[in-house]
Amino acid sequence: MRWDVTLAIIAMGLVTYICRAGGYAVLRAVRTPPFVDALLRNLPAPLFAAYVALSLSRQDLAATLASIPCAAAHLRWGNFGLSIVVGVAAVALLRWAGV
Repeated sequence: MRWDVTLAIIAMGLVTYICRAGGYAVLRAVRTPPFVDALLRNLPAPLFAAYVALSLSRQDLAATLASIPCAAAHLRWGNFGLSIVVGVAAVALLRWAGV
């Protein structure tokens, strides 16, 4: 590997670490208002829903329908790996059936 590529990778990793550690340092030093606390605590779920909705809007009918058994498997067993397997199998089955 070239030295300049290695140096760029190390520098990018260092900058990423500083940005993340800096955020934690600021949040420890500064007391955030209750609204910001609630926002930061509840933000991941709406972001995930937005990502899922966007990706489903760009898929065909088989992939959209396969999200139903995928979500059901995750709700029932709470296992991400199993829900992925169920979703992939559902897409394959629906596409094989011609949907």
